[in-house]
Amino acid sequence: MESLSIPTQFTVTRSSVSEATRTHLTWTRPKFIELPRGSSRSKYLSRRLCLSKGSDGIRRNPHGVSEIDGVIIVDHGSRRKESNLMLNEFVAMFREKTGYPIVEPAHMELAEPSIRDAFGSCVEQGANRVIVSPFFLLPGRHWHKDIPSLAAEAAKEHPNVSYIVTAPLGLHDLLVDVLNDRIQHCLSHVAGDAEECAVCAGTSKCRLY
Repeated sequence: MESLSIPTQFTVTRSSVSEATRTHLTWTRPKFIELPRGSSRSKYLSRRLCLSKGSDGIRRNPHGVSEIDGVIIVDHGSRRKESNLMLNEFVAMFREKTGYPIVEPAHMELAEPSIRDAFGSCVEQGANRVIVSPFFLLPGRHWHKDIPSLAAEAAKEHPNVSYIVTAPLGLHDLLVDVLNDRIQHCLSHVAGDAEECAVCAGTSKCRLY
């Protein structure tokens, strides 16, 4: 079994920092190496270390997204314009964080762009493989049936392009942090210590009843 070499979070040179400042610098262990105990240790490592944050965004694993892959992030779609626009904002965040060159939003129904439109846009930008990633929490009917069906129909127009429908968000451990952060922010808002978040902005729904 190969040993893992995990770099420190920063490097300080003697010439750049005074002795007085040096005494106040501390090193904190990154969360991603706080490993759980037990037999699942190697499984946890392979799952958590396949993507790591680097200076150039997210470093791909050998089987990850390439420069000629297109990524479609698809949600359900809503009659509420603000909800649909939020997907665009998430896609922009995702593109910036990962550095993937071809990332498109799509709605399963009720709004544009459709999966078909997003698939075509990826191909126009040079993608020869399309990765359809459902922006859904759990693997319900839409993941089992609807999205694969719509993706297959879109792919018929591009017979030389392969595609895959990935798993939804599911039981990913980072979702614990996301949910807890949302809860804490809403409680701070109710207490008067924080503004409404982007999700609730203008709705006045984040309040005690």
